Amino acid sequence: MPFDLILRGGRVIDPSQKLDSTTDVAFAGGKVAAIGNGLKADAGTDVRDVAGHIVTPGLIDLHTHVYWGGTSLGIDAEEFCRTSGVTTAIDTGSAGPGNFAGFRKHVIEPSEVRILAYLHVSHAGIFGFSNRVMVGESEELRLMDPISAAEVADQNRDLIVGIKVRVGLHASGKSGIVPLEIALEVADQVGMPLMAHIDHPPPSYEEVVARLRPGDVLTHAFRPFPNSAATAQGTVKKVVLEARERGVLFDIGHGKGSFAFKTARALLANGFYPDTISSDVHALCINGPAFDQVTTMSKFLCMGMALPDVVAASTVNAAMALRRPELGSLKAGSVGDATIIDIKEGRFDYVDVVGEHLIGDRKIASEGVVIAGRWWHPG
Repeated sequence: MPFDLILRGGRVIDPSQKLDSTTDVAFAGGKVAAIGNGLKADAGTDVRDVAGHIVTPGLIDLHTHVYWGGTSLGIDAEEFCRTSGVTTAIDTGSAGPGNFAGFRKHVIEPSEVRILAYLHVSHAGIFGFSNRVMVGESEELRLMDPISAAEVADQNRDLIVGIKVRVGLHASGKSGIVPLEIALEVADQVGMPLMAHIDHPPPSYEEVVARLRPGDVLTHAFRPFPNSAATAQGTVKKVVLEARERGVLFDIGHGKGSFAFKTARALLANGFYPDTISSDVHALCINGPAFDQVTTMSKFLCMGMALPDVVAASTVNAAMALRRPELGSLKAGSVGDATIIDIKEGRFDYVDVVGEHLIGDRKIASEGVVIAGRWWHPG
C-alpha cells in the first residue's frame, strides 16, 4: 500500500515501544503504516520534513471540557487541539445521561478531533459552572441518575469510556461521599472505570481514594491543601501509596483550582509521578492558569520529569487508562495520529492555581498534528 504521509527525519519518541531515535514515520489508510529509515514515497505521498522536531504519538488530554455551546464551561475542541498538539480530547462529565445525545450529535460526531467521554452520573452533567453561577451538580441528590446513566453508557460504548462523578465541598456540598457511592454502582453495572473529581473536604482525600478500584482514576491528584496527596512533612499519604499498589490511577487535571507546585514537588521528590498528565481545560482556565496540554506537560518537564516520561503520561498511559490500546502509540496498525513538538529553551513563567510562579528553562510547543494519517495542522 502506498503511503499517504511520511514524517521525515524527526526524533521519534514513542514510549509504547521504548523508542527514542531519529527516523521516519509513515501513514496509510488512516493508520500508522511503518517506522524506519528512508521510507519510500510515491508520487501521491505527502512528505513533511520534520528534521529538528520531535514526533510523538498523538497527545491524549485525559481531562477536558469540550461540550461547546451545551455547557457554559465548554471550549471548542478543534480550536484547542489545533494549537495544543492534542489529537484525542477526553471530556470528563460535561454531559450526563439527560444531555449526552446532544453532545454526541452536535459536537462529537462533526468533530475532526477524536472526542471520547466519561459520562456524568448526574442527570445534566456539569450544568452550573460559570463566572456568575456556580452550582455543584452532585450537591442535589435528586439529580443523581444512576439508572439512566447505566443505560446511556451501555448504548454509547463506542464513545463513553467511563463514569464521572465530582465530590467535594464545591461539587457535592453536604452530600459527602454519597455521589461517589452511586457512581461506583453505575461503573460496576456497566463494567467501566470511574473518574472521580475531588476538591475541598468533605469528603476527605482518604475517604475518596480508599473506595477507588483498580483502573479507576483520581483526577486533581496533585491538588493543593486541603485534600492534598502530600502530608505536612512532605511525604505521600499512606492511603495514596496503597491505592497505587492496587491499581488506582492518578491524573493531574490541572484546571482552575487543582494543581499546586508545592504538592507536585513533594510527590515527585518521593518518586510518586502522575500516571497521566491532563489540562482540565475549560472556559474558566484556558486563559490561565492551565492554558493547555503542552503547558501542563511543560510544568512537569521543568520540575524534573524526563521528556519520555512526560510523553508517556500524555500518550500510552492515557490510552491504557481509557482501555484503548490503539491510541497513544506509533506501532504499525495503531490509529494514525501524531504530534510534532519542539522544546524551546529560555525563561518561561509558569503559574499554579494558588498563584505560585515557577521560572522554567524549557517549554514544550506544538508544531503540528497528524489526525487519521493526514497532516491536519494548517501550513
